Amino acid sequence: MGYLYLAIAIAAEVVATGALKASDGFSKLGPSIVVVVGYGIAFFLFSLALKTLTVGVAYAIWAGMGIVLTAIVGVIVFKEIPDTPAVLGMALIVVGVLVINVFSKTATQ
Repeated sequence: MGYLYLAIAIAAEVVATGALKASDGFSKLGPSIVVVVGYGIAFFLFSLALKTLTVGVAYAIWAGMGIVLTAIVGVIVFKEIPDTPAVLGMALIVVGVLVINVFSKTATQ
């Protein structure tokens, strides 16, 4: 159940971060509301995930996947095209998250 909470928390955080950009410095009400609600949901679900997942592993997954998924939102929604070093760096982040989940014994504690 911890990984399900974590996945939904990551999705909520990515939506909130996209809305943060769209809020234009909190000057647009609709996106600003999405930011506050999205981050609230994200942190609540992350706290539930931490009941069964180790904090280090959960945070590594949260941060790594958040970076990559937010960059994808940037490409699709905001037409922000990352350069080659950015893509390479994000690929390394994904590999790091996979290594943690496949090989780390702390991932299942």
